[in-house]
Amino acid sequence: MSDAAPSRRGTTRRGTPPGPLLSSVRAAAATAAPRADAADAGLLGSLVPLLAEWLPRQRWFAGKGRPITGFTLVSATELLPHPTGATTPGLLHLLVRAHQPGSAAAVHPAEAAGPAGPVVHPGTDDCYQLLLGVQEVLPPHLAPALIGRPAGGPLHGRTVFEGLADPRLAALLLERLRVPGRLGPLRFTREEGVTISAGLVPRLLGTEQSNSSVVYGETYILKLFRRVCPGTNPDLELPRALAGTGCARVPAPAAWFEADAPGRPGAEALPMTLGVLQPYLPGSADGWQLALSALAVRADFTASARALGHATAEVHAALAEALPTLVLRRPQLEHLTTAMTRRLDAAADAVPALRPYRAALRATYEELAALGRAGRTWRAQRIHGDLHLGQALRTAEDGRWALIDFEGEPARPLAERCRPQPTARDVAGMLRSFDYAAAVGRAGGTTWSERARAAFCEGYGSVHGDPREEPQLLRAHETDKAVYEVLYEARHRPDWLPVPMSAIRRLAGVPAGTDVPGPDGPGPPGGSPS
Repeated sequence: MSDAAPSRRGTTRRGTPPGPLLSSVRAAAATAAPRADAADAGLLGSLVPLLAEWLPRQRWFAGKGRPITGFTLVSATELLPHPTGATTPGLLHLLVRAHQPGSAAAVHPAEAAGPAGPVVHPGTDDCYQLLLGVQEVLPPHLAPALIGRPAGGPLHGRTVFEGLADPRLAALLLERLRVPGRLGPLRFTREEGVTISAGLVPRLLGTEQSNSSVVYGETYILKLFRRVCPGTNPDLELPRALAGTGCARVPAPAAWFEADAPGRPGAEALPMTLGVLQPYLPGSADGWQLALSALAVRADFTASARALGHATAEVHAALAEALPTLVLRRPQLEHLTTAMTRRLDAAADAVPALRPYRAALRATYEELAALGRAGRTWRAQRIHGDLHLGQALRTAEDGRWALIDFEGEPARPLAERCRPQPTARDVAGMLRSFDYAAAVGRAGGTTWSERARAAFCEGYGSVHGDPREEPQLLRAHETDKAVYEVLYEARHRPDWLPVPMSAIRRLAGVPAGTDVPGPDGPGPPGGSPS
């Protein structure tokens, strides 16, 4: 495939040659404010009013609740030209930075790295990957994908829409991955020895998530990362490393594409991972669906949980074989527990219902730190980073568990997601997921969650050592996860807040139904945001 798409010349209605869509994009990055004049010259200026309205409505947009003060165009690549008057759509790939002011309310617990107390977000300039379809008139079936009609610039008068919604444009991405090469700043790579069939019909998944996914036939699934940053995404790095060990629990990447990230003068340029193509597992069901189905008929789930624990331990063992590990000694453990305490303080400042339990939860972290001061050590390695029932698939072919989505928690900085960590963090994430399933499946007052949690640990222990044999480490990580959940639910799903608050009470050692006096008075079971 050619490294550059040919420019298709023609004549506009006004009798002037239109040229490529990107003819007015300068080599240097352009900036524009959301209220810039719609007639402002250049591609970005014409898109600013549309993006300022459309971006915040997307689930994968990370800056909800704060205004967009400006945009910077990082790169623009014409994947498929669309001359004026053409009946077929064009496809434009953009990397755009959205600038937003600081906000104390916007703090994610993972970013609470300052002293205890209110933490102010310094503002962000997150970079987003956009795939814009361009057409004269949008067909009715694509109406939900509409972004708008620019009132100026090279796209003046044409309709801009979410390109992935058009199967013709989604198919173009697979073709680029099938026959790799470069196109401007974009680099398409196929794994050695992999053959990708042509003509697979694309289907955009409608599941809300932090990225976008397209299934091709029943053969491949392409995950496109929406918020991107310099460095290799763990969802590419870790599955490739696991494939090198022969681990069959994780689908191996077949192809991927990246962009050259502009770096500081003199600094090493790092690629930005934009998308990863992996084998699709047709007919598989994720652990969340399976758990809820079992709960609906009050079926036992312990055998499935035990097998899932076994699969998780296999993946951890393979990651430890493929990638470097390290030992957590006193300094590292103090750093770990200090960060956990800061996240707790930031969450308690934001959610009053958490405050009565702060002292007891801090004691959990202090107990772990004290073991480090006494000379205790733990092994750290690369892990999944955001493990829960929805990240595990049981395949239809052989009923085995597979793990997916190794990106980690997208809100955390990439450097943190790539850092070796105790495997207890993944285990804690899965244990919390069993609690959520029990709550949604109305299994409160039963032992469903406790039995599933125990079975998972038993299965894990058959390969990698039972995580319950390290109670202080596991308890600290489960507490940290529950604190994160409290803040998330208070902000986004207040009706779900009782689920993590129930875990907070258990982890704090408070018997169910007991009120805990605190600086804000008694804490009712389940709490609620003020």
